[in-house]
Amino acid sequence: MKKVVVGLSGGVDSSAAAAILHHQGYEVIGLTLWLMKGKGQCCSEGMVDAAYICEQLGVPHHVVDIRETFQASIVDYLVAGYSDGITPLPCSQCNTTVKFSPMLQYARQNFDCDKIATGHYARINYNPDTRRYNLLRAIDRNKDQSYFLYDLSQDLLSGAVFPLGELNKTDTRRIAAEYGLKTADKPESQDLCLVESNGSMRAFLDKYLAPKKGEIVDTSGKVLGEHDGVHHYTIGQRKGLGVAYSEPLYVIALDAANNRVIVGDRTQGTKSECNVNRINWVSIAEPESPIRAEVQIRYRSSPVPVTVIPLENKRVKLVFDEPQFSITPGQAAVLYDGEKVLGGGIIERFG
Repeated sequence: MKKVVVGLSGGVDSSAAAAILHHQGYEVIGLTLWLMKGKGQCCSEGMVDAAYICEQLGVPHHVVDIRETFQASIVDYLVAGYSDGITPLPCSQCNTTVKFSPMLQYARQNFDCDKIATGHYARINYNPDTRRYNLLRAIDRNKDQSYFLYDLSQDLLSGAVFPLGELNKTDTRRIAAEYGLKTADKPESQDLCLVESNGSMRAFLDKYLAPKKGEIVDTSGKVLGEHDGVHHYTIGQRKGLGVAYSEPLYVIALDAANNRVIVGDRTQGTKSECNVNRINWVSIAEPESPIRAEVQIRYRSSPVPVTVIPLENKRVKLVFDEPQFSITPGQAAVLYDGEKVLGGGIIERFG
């Protein structure tokens, strides 16, 4: 019997993934990662629901305390980024360093198992010509999570299974209901786990970063208002600036060194190129010359055509066919060729 360790958060997606594999004849082992210190949705009621799902399916359930890794790799990473005036994307880093890598290592060491499954909406196939595993978008583009998985290595892709990649959310809930899973009607998580456990990103950051009053200025340096911390702002933000002006203003830069929030009109927040570091090439080998691709610069942004110019030290320059608004340092730029994820990395600070 094929064996698979299934990551269970206590939500309907991971529950359905476990049930699907169980009914396909896999020997399923449930695994829940205890991520957060203190009370948090995915680490309190989620743990209980995950255990209940395993009881329903008649499979073992294990909990691994990984709170120290989560604190160092995600919480400290977020706090340092916001403090430095960037807007970090925690999910892709969490998937690689906190979830997939520890899960696969745990599966191999404790269960002699080289397959792990999650409830992510994405797909994987193997190309024998290139001898690489390809990461693909999910069939349901509205739920596609390949954007957050760009940093997975070939080793992790070789061990990963995504049972929901061919389904849409309606299918998932229907299957969960057919299997009688407790989580079939459980509300969907709408935000980052840290946001949900703290009420808002502002509340989370305020636990770690003290208020620090500074100036809101335009591009010429004219003072337009006052803020209480650059960590409360992000590139492209329009609402909540507290500045009265004759035309709409957006945050176009964060100067953490001088504790300034710089605002301007939409054209001033539009750029034709950016650099991306920490590039991970997923479905293709690292290119030696410029390539054409599509890029998403945010999870919910539409893919746009771009020329990708390789640089040294796992960096590339992106030159957009059409200038883009709200390119945000710290966020991921993920490269696609149709449904295939070519690679991705982190947008660098400008200047």
